[in-house]
Amino acid sequence: MAVFLKQSYMSKKIAIIGGGNLGTAIAEGLINSGFSLPKHIMITKRNIKTLQSMQEKGVQVSDDNNVAVQFAELVILAVKPFQVNDVLTAIKTGLNPKKHLLISVVTGVTVDSMIKAVGKKLALIRAMPNTAIAIQESMTCLSAHEVTKEQLKLTEDLFNQLGRVVWIDEKLMDAATVLGACGTAYAMRYIRANIQGGIQIGFDAATASLIAAQTVKGAAELLLKKGSHPEQEIDKVTTPKGCTIAGLNEMEHQGFSSSLIKGLVASYDKIAKD
Repeated sequence: MAVFLKQSYMSKKIAIIGGGNLGTAIAEGLINSGFSLPKHIMITKRNIKTLQSMQEKGVQVSDDNNVAVQFAELVILAVKPFQVNDVLTAIKTGLNPKKHLLISVVTGVTVDSMIKAVGKKLALIRAMPNTAIAIQESMTCLSAHEVTKEQLKLTEDLFNQLGRVVWIDEKLMDAATVLGACGTAYAMRYIRANIQGGIQIGFDAATASLIAAQTVKGAAELLLKKGSHPEQEIDKVTTPKGCTIAGLNEMEHQGFSSSLIKGLVASYDKIAKD
């Protein structure tokens, strides 16, 4: 049954409107995972010369969004927020509620505003991935509007090829942006600080970078695979009067946790204000 489902998904034709970094990363992830055949994907961009590497892999390219919509059953919108209204207005005639599922990976553009631009009822899903989608390790938050069970399953399986997924209420999409997308930058800043500290206590930069990155990756995998709480894992390495608890306490005295929380809230407030 699983093989049949995968084969049926592989036959689905997918249009990716917007061949920038995110759009091409999605295409590459779907191809590399075996979810979709290159010939069943079409990517659009005004300057298709920049999509030559995708074309060499067998992906179809076009500078005409309407051609892509006619080609596909699944339309992934991956343009910049200020382009959404114009793009949807231009393709709305070709969007067929009985044929198409529209998935938007555009930050900050609501379902209501997209439906208004299209001017008709349409199966629509908002997706908030992060930059790790390029290596099929994204955390993607999903929210659905007027979709069937089959479309829900298709979308979940698609983004599971590109990392992990969670379904949320659309009202939490701004929060998802902060925690899941901006969160990549926060994690990188922590790793960078770890590297700097590692150099100060004796490691060369390359070795400190490897140790810091792999340690963070291992810590995250512990939580994902064991389903444990961070404090449970912290307790395992904080022996009485040990060096770990001494370091943790000093970080807390310097406002480590509170500054991170304040940063998250500041990012959320910025989105809400804009």
